[in-house]
Amino acid sequence: MQFLYCYRATQCNPIISPYGFHFNKTLIHIHFHCFCSEKNLPRLSLSLPPMPPKIVTDYAKSDRSLCKKCSKAISKTALRLGSVLKNRGGFDSTHWHHLDCFPFNSEPIDSVESIQGFSSLESGDQEALKKLVVEGKNSAEEVSDGSKEGSQQLKQLMVQVTDEDRDEVGLEERKQKKHKNPPPAQPNTPRIIAEYAKSDRSSCKRCSKIISKKALRLGSVVRDPRGFESTKWHHVDCFPFTSEPIDSAESIQGFLSLESGDQDALKKLMVECKNSTEEVQVTNEGRDEVELEERSLKRSKLSTPSREANLEIVFSISDIKDSYKDAKLLPNWKAFRTIIFLERDDGLHDSKKIAAFDFDGCLVNTSVKRIGADAWSLMYSSVPEKLQRLYNDGYKLVIFTNESNIDRWIKQRQKAVDSKIGRLSSFIKRVKVPIQVFIACGIGNGKAEDPFRKPKPGMWRIMEKHFNSGISIDMDQSFYVGDAAGRSKDHSDADIKFAQAIGLKFYVPEEYFGS
Repeated sequence: MQFLYCYRATQCNPIISPYGFHFNKTLIHIHFHCFCSEKNLPRLSLSLPPMPPKIVTDYAKSDRSLCKKCSKAISKTALRLGSVLKNRGGFDSTHWHHLDCFPFNSEPIDSVESIQGFSSLESGDQEALKKLVVEGKNSAEEVSDGSKEGSQQLKQLMVQVTDEDRDEVGLEERKQKKHKNPPPAQPNTPRIIAEYAKSDRSSCKRCSKIISKKALRLGSVVRDPRGFESTKWHHVDCFPFTSEPIDSAESIQGFLSLESGDQDALKKLMVECKNSTEEVQVTNEGRDEVELEERSLKRSKLSTPSREANLEIVFSISDIKDSYKDAKLLPNWKAFRTIIFLERDDGLHDSKKIAAFDFDGCLVNTSVKRIGADAWSLMYSSVPEKLQRLYNDGYKLVIFTNESNIDRWIKQRQKAVDSKIGRLSSFIKRVKVPIQVFIACGIGNGKAEDPFRKPKPGMWRIMEKHFNSGISIDMDQSFYVGDAAGRSKDHSDADIKFAQAIGLKFYVPEEYFGS
């Protein structure tokens, strides 16, 4: 609790009781009865001391709240402390802080039990909070002891200030304010922010293509001549790191609220761009152009090199269905246009390393004459062990498979859907490793091929942009295995052309699983 001292401390009990009436005059407090005998004290106002703020604690329900001290986002589920104050409208307003940022000196806490919500915290967080409160209380007591002597000196100094002196000071301040020159203009340094796109209405400033909803995007915030802020959004790979250098990833607003995989990918990209910038500065003008082109090619390897692979597919959550045309899907299986996909297998982790496979004739042996969830056998006995090893090495396993029977069998579509999904589900259960699955069901409309059916790269594009948490894929470490390689005994060349369209290393099953 803060104590107030009466201006006329020599003529009365100097301490003013809390919540008692007193008069306040710019750093001077005075009892009501003292005021009655005091003269020529200008601009005195009757006021009550402010109520001490109420302290609350909880786990952040989202990542939208900002710390009042450091202005950084408070991560979702992170422990936070808030001081609840009355705003001008008479409503409660909470100023949230990180635990380490809370101003224990200016807002001391008598005991942790007085903090609203303390009893609902986990035991470990309760102990940590108790320790911080004790440390803050000891620090506040030291400051209070040192301030008592200072308050006495301040009162003596304030008594020496005469009305005439105050008038002269006020007149001088008004003159300076009237003729005050505007501060020199500061350089308009852009502020860099990162977030997941809230819709698919924003366009990349560099490539002019749509930034898909929930995709990671980077923006440079600048102030225009009118004083308004405008944000120029970019895909992560399109952001001009060379022209707008960033000291560190942690300095990007919103970085702490990103998923860990996206944080690591962004850090790596910044390091690569920073190293490339330093190399360019050492060379002459001719070499600058060459190395700039090399850097551009190196960055393009994080994405797909062909024009087909760069095809933009408008993806919206509202287009995802629980059924494919008239066929119902099992739980966790969804449909988008002519694709059926497994929403999220338990334990699946997104990664920059992708191990992709065809299904029929690659992972399993099936027959077109047989249908049903159990109508398959392992193509190679080494399949479960190899897939488990890839998963443990940090790869995300993905199956890309064509199944035209689902679209072709109009009268037996439900049977075709149940057979294909059943085989995939029982296979995943057999190999005991989480796998992401995409099934291309379309056969084209006579005028153009289905963009999701191999060798078209539509399924890869959907996975890369919307089902990998925005993580850029390392094409050097990723690969694709399929049996349709265009050999004399193969039924087609769809798999090898699919890999070529994307820019992936390609293996046939006997080469990958037979060795």
